[in-house]
Amino acid sequence: MYQKIVDEKYKFIAMFNPRSGAYLRTGILNEQGRDTGVDPFRASFPHLIDVGIMGHCIHGKTGLCVKAGIGCYQSGLKIDEPNMAVEDFAAIARQCKGRVNQFALGGRGDPDQHEQIEEILQICNENEIVPNFTTSGFGLTPEHAKMCKKYCGAVAVSWYRSEYTLKAIRLLVDAGVKTNIHYVLGNNTIDELIDRLSKDDFPEGINGLVILLHKPVGLGSQKNVLRDSDPRVKELYQLIDKGNHTFKVGMDSCSVPGIVNHCKNVIPEAIDPCEGARFSCYVGPDMVMLPCSFDQQQKYGISLREHSIEEAWNSESFDAFRNILATGCTECQKRENCMGGCPLLPEIVLCEDKSKKII
Repeated sequence: MYQKIVDEKYKFIAMFNPRSGAYLRTGILNEQGRDTGVDPFRASFPHLIDVGIMGHCIHGKTGLCVKAGIGCYQSGLKIDEPNMAVEDFAAIARQCKGRVNQFALGGRGDPDQHEQIEEILQICNENEIVPNFTTSGFGLTPEHAKMCKKYCGAVAVSWYRSEYTLKAIRLLVDAGVKTNIHYVLGNNTIDELIDRLSKDDFPEGINGLVILLHKPVGLGSQKNVLRDSDPRVKELYQLIDKGNHTFKVGMDSCSVPGIVNHCKNVIPEAIDPCEGARFSCYVGPDMVMLPCSFDQQQKYGISLREHSIEEAWNSESFDAFRNILATGCTECQKRENCMGGCPLLPEIVLCEDKSKKII
């Protein structure tokens, strides 16, 4: 059974299957209701919200991220703020009922370690929103796994290269949870990924491998930023392009420029460039709404203590973010599938095209 969102303002229909996680959008519809084949640029309300319920990381002092070679982009080692209050979360969910398909729970720490995580998942269920989240797996218990099976669409385990990583994956898979691996791709991890992908060397039973491009935000370093001129980048994308894996392989929208430049078998309909302020957004534990969670300086932030989600979504700040995507790389023939890449961090855009022009 698909959930349907009809966007009267921007003339398109979005469909979401809460069981499979399948999501699709029509093109802009003409006056006769026929699909024109032209992708809508934005929605009148977000379809997915990344909700940062964690204000601090209980594992921060142990340095799990650092030991795993991952730089926490939300500076979990340094910042210690309160987790999102359940009352605030409920207020967000109520505004989203019937308008938002999914919540991606996150923030500065493992969402399964929130002191009221089950209540949060219940609130999602009551408001017909499918919750998903990513965890390091360090504190994940069999009880958490059962909870995930009951409420979540999918759970991702960050690839921390440890025994607890494998244990968490096995707990979730054995509980019947759709389980993904989130792999942060940077200069320090690309060799490992090429090797593992070439051998299909990831735990059995996972639904998919989702590759997330490293960003120099928070504790993320510039030295781990990949360059499109690095021959390993082309090798990796071509390996992904060949397919033939026992699990699905996906990439975040930040990686789209690399897909556009190096993949021949990925159909354009499967590519979705940056969705920030177009179809998704982030709300932090401080109730500040941003087009993207990587805007850690809150340059485009709008307080939900002073405004509704709809007001924030239609604000001048969000329009300014959208304008970068609407006007980036206008001379490039590939811009329809790329939109110039990341509006926040132009250095991560995997493109060396001479027509590259990001405002």
